[in-house]
Amino acid sequence: MLPLLSPAHLDRDFDYLVPAELDEIAQPGVRVRVRFAGRLVDGYLLERLPRSDHTGKMMPLERVVSAERVLTPEILRLATAVAARYAGTRADVLRLAIPPRHARTETGGAKKPDAVKKSTRSAAGVVDIADDPTSSPEDPALADEQGAGAVADSAPEAVDGEHLSRSTDADSATGVDGSTGAGGLAAGSGGVGDSVAEFGGAAGDKAAKVQVEQTSSAAAEVRSEVDASAWGRYAHGMGFVGALAQGKGVRAAWQALPGEDWAARLAELAATVVAAGRSAVLMVPDQRDLDRLLAECVALVGDSAVGLSAGLGPAARYRRWLAVLRGQARIVVGTRAAVFAPASDLGLIALWDDGDDTYAEPRSPYPHAREVAMLRAHETGAAFVAAGFARTAEIQAVVETGWAHDLLAERQVLREVTPRISAPGDSDYALERDALARSVRMPGVAFAAARSAIKENVAVLVQVPRRGYVPSLACAKCRTPARCRHCNGPLALPHSGNGEAASPQCKWCGITEAAFRCQACGARALRATVIGAARTAEELGRAFSGVPIRASGGGEVLDTVEPGAQVVVATVGAEPLVRGGYGVALLLDGWALLGRADLRASEDTLRRWMGAAALVRPRGQVIVMAEPSLATVQALVRWDPVNHAAAELEARAEVGFPPAVRLAAIDGTTASIAELLDATTLPDGTEILGPVPLPPTARKPFSGGDSPAEVERMLLRVARSDGAPLARALTAAQAVRSSHRSDAPLRVQIDPVDIG
Repeated sequence: MLPLLSPAHLDRDFDYLVPAELDEIAQPGVRVRVRFAGRLVDGYLLERLPRSDHTGKMMPLERVVSAERVLTPEILRLATAVAARYAGTRADVLRLAIPPRHARTETGGAKKPDAVKKSTRSAAGVVDIADDPTSSPEDPALADEQGAGAVADSAPEAVDGEHLSRSTDADSATGVDGSTGAGGLAAGSGGVGDSVAEFGGAAGDKAAKVQVEQTSSAAAEVRSEVDASAWGRYAHGMGFVGALAQGKGVRAAWQALPGEDWAARLAELAATVVAAGRSAVLMVPDQRDLDRLLAECVALVGDSAVGLSAGLGPAARYRRWLAVLRGQARIVVGTRAAVFAPASDLGLIALWDDGDDTYAEPRSPYPHAREVAMLRAHETGAAFVAAGFARTAEIQAVVETGWAHDLLAERQVLREVTPRISAPGDSDYALERDALARSVRMPGVAFAAARSAIKENVAVLVQVPRRGYVPSLACAKCRTPARCRHCNGPLALPHSGNGEAASPQCKWCGITEAAFRCQACGARALRATVIGAARTAEELGRAFSGVPIRASGGGEVLDTVEPGAQVVVATVGAEPLVRGGYGVALLLDGWALLGRADLRASEDTLRRWMGAAALVRPRGQVIVMAEPSLATVQALVRWDPVNHAAAELEARAEVGFPPAVRLAAIDGTTASIAELLDATTLPDGTEILGPVPLPPTARKPFSGGDSPAEVERMLLRVARSDGAPLARALTAAQAVRSSHRSDAPLRVQIDPVDIG
């Protein structure tokens, strides 16, 4: 079995005895509780063995928390691969993959069977599992292995998935008897041969029959024929759909056309897979996209589609997760955690807008949903689709290697649906008409386009990079950023609801700076360096008197707006849909997006611009306020995300950044980083970069009270072929640190999104 312990040196399988009273329900994949270092800890039973190679004393299983086999063989193999890829532990990955148990939901409110009641008996008496928490507090003392049960020393580092049956259907067909009596063992991998008894017995046969019945009923809800004719607009689109219907593991990078109903297209792919008797996992960045995609899937397959997201309550989320596990749901729509959904016989895994930073997991071992999805598709042979209006360098890399293929529309089709996109001052003629077109925030051509759209009774979209009123201030004389005298935080001008003038406030400590004086030149005057969405809406309200002004962003994000003459001011990513599309889109302050000190600044800017431009009707107009000669602006004007991604990939390869190389970021104090590197045997050719201060946008690997004044980052860079050896070396070094009980906080991230 695998105990859920954080110390890296305890990420291995342990052998425990299975008491006779637990023999029936102690099956591979169930949650268990065991004694480890004198404490009760949670874990998962990985395998049942007739004997153990360990000759010393063995501890018995304390109890089986539930007879539900929540850890499937496929998810165990995936967790092992993700832990190896990101230099983490299986326990940390499984915490991300399997939601906490909700006992009342799992049992359906029914009375617990006698077998489960027996499993709760301990030395202290009978414990009610349904009301007992399944998680126990972790303690550094758990690192002590004395008296914790026998370690399966002969077990290989990676769990051998062949010892676990691939599905309950196959197990029931083999008729293997899983009973081992009082002398049975619970173990993980152990190199034991085909005589291993698992997933068998009457309980296994019953589960298999239920699984078959549920799968059949779910498939019956799918329409006999899915209308996927809209894919005919893309080269090889119908061939791709046909390959999915045949159960082939095709892989594609799909660039959606402007104005495309991407949710309907992805739902058609998923329904095609379900009609062929398999399941599908679809991932989106946020709840708004989830609701849209789930509605399309429900329209095609009914209750066979479920949504999984962190916004659901514990009971609702666990109920839907169990529906996937038990085969009642065949389409899973969710955010990043859905990549681990236990969908049986996976036929398709797809994600929309993989460049969104919400796909990066903020908890250890910090996997990215895109990489996990590709790992899972590769291991299971399922089809894979990375979809979006734009394209990331990571997806372009797998296309250039041949692992995935382009799914694009012909240029003629693209021209028919793309709005007219331009940048002010993009020609000598435009500059002659308006010499200030490139220097003002909203030039005359933008106002003229907006007035024309309002006169035609269509909506105008204004995209603003920053929310708030005036989120950034500087000295009016020397342009030095305005800072707080108390904490040195940035000053901003808050919005005054009553129309009166407001004094600058610190964005960190909240103190009002009523008497500002520049620390560099002593001047008292301030100027705005960035205009927020609230101030933009106020200015547009004066410019377009009598026209409704709607704001979308922050805590008030609009999903849709009704058609008609109006101006919608939205922050990036919060643009609402309007039936029929916008007439004009104005993309303001392009310099604020492109000028960020970030590796992915240009890629992310193009993604956000294309997301807004795709909401404009084909005969509409998009005006981007940015330097026309920039490559990112030209890629938007030509609607050419593929070549932009190829150029981005080439530029990163030239300077040695992911995805062209494998990069490990080590964050911590100087002493903790040195300690880890001393214990690490790095692969030959490893480049050590740094240390440098931690990027200000990166989260510190410390709790608030324990955070030191200075946190550093060390970067380790190797060729992609040496990525696996680097991860193994860092995993071994972390195991050495944890075995020495080093308490200095440290974080290891492989290919972090925020490099600096």
